[in-house]
Amino acid sequence: MKFIEFGIGNKWIIRTEIELSNGQEVEEKGIVRPIHFHSIYIRIWIRRTVLIFDSKQGFKRMKKSRNEFKFIIGIVSM
Repeated sequence: MKFIEFGIGNKWIIRTEIELSNGQEVEEKGIVRPIHFHSIYIRIWIRRTVLIFDSKQGFKRMKKSRNEFKFIIGIVSM
């Protein structure tokens, strides 16, 4: 899967995160093509709470171990 993200809180304002089949993740600056649209999401991370609104999976709330602040709009690509 590929996650193309726009927003504040990551290393770059626009980045692409690619999940490899072996579980590793690769992060690259900008948009990595091709894009095969799967869904769109908004992720709001305030301290240890992460709120995710996804067009395919709906709403999720998660707890994380580290404190962060992020506001991200992303596209999930297959």
